[in-house]
Amino acid sequence: MIEITSLTKTMGGKNIIHDFSFNAQPQECLGLFGNDGAGKTTIIKMISGSTTPSSGHIKIFGNDIALNAFQAKKVTGYQPERLLSHGAMSVKAFLGFIAEIRGFRGAEKRKMIDRAVARLELWRILKSPVETLTDGLKRKVAIAQAILHDPSLLLLDEPTEGLNADQKHKVRMLIKSLSDEMTVIVASRAPEELTGICTRALVIADGRLVADTSVPELQRSSRHHQAVTLAADTPLDLLALAVLPGVAGIEEDRETPGTVTVLALPGQIIYPHINALVTQRRWKLNALSLEAGRLDDVVHHMSQEASI
Repeated sequence: MIEITSLTKTMGGKNIIHDFSFNAQPQECLGLFGNDGAGKTTIIKMISGSTTPSSGHIKIFGNDIALNAFQAKKVTGYQPERLLSHGAMSVKAFLGFIAEIRGFRGAEKRKMIDRAVARLELWRILKSPVETLTDGLKRKVAIAQAILHDPSLLLLDEPTEGLNADQKHKVRMLIKSLSDEMTVIVASRAPEELTGICTRALVIADGRLVADTSVPELQRSSRHHQAVTLAADTPLDLLALAVLPGVAGIEEDRETPGTVTVLALPGQIIYPHINALVTQRRWKLNALSLEAGRLDDVVHHMSQEASI
């Protein structure tokens, strides 16, 4: 169990983290969400032991990090937001170095490295110097070193940043599988990418915890909850959509012509009415989807409210 109690962090005479508390259970995946500058990285650094809190307590599976830092760090894996910088050291040499620091030798060392390499699909770059890798590949190597020792707690700071769409999908699936084995805390400024991966959301704004709830509950607070998005090559009859029962309004996607989102009034289900209209009018659609809610919008709105 992870126990975080009344964490504060003061820098330059100013509190940047204020009385931050939460608990996390084994095999739970938490998303630490917030805008840039909210304090996500500082929280992750304090839990990892790389930054000391000004006050408060951190217990990682019974180990108080202030009293037993070695044991706490031994069961923790940490992928920092900052990209790796290890000179001309190859990926293989770097992972070997980390494995030795973690106490692995011989056949066990090779086994742990091979498994991390396989999980992040790093075989083709093992001989490449870390400094020559793209930002996305450096991120993947950083995740590999974080999981190499089978930690009980895994801290990931912006794990999908710099990755292409395919790489992001694979890393998300990896995070989901890892949460079956360990507690995972993921800091991200793009919570939408972690929908369906994290089960619980911690929203931080101006260094304060402003929400601690399940991801579905956070989605339900979105104005896009139960909204329906349609895409077509030809213009749709927006008036016909607007007068349907339960419709609160319509948003047109300026970046994607032909795509509109029909918003639902609170507590209303509009998908069946829209589906019936589409069938009646014989509209040829490229896409028709029901939205659970947009986490990015909710987190941004909470951050704005907190700063007022």
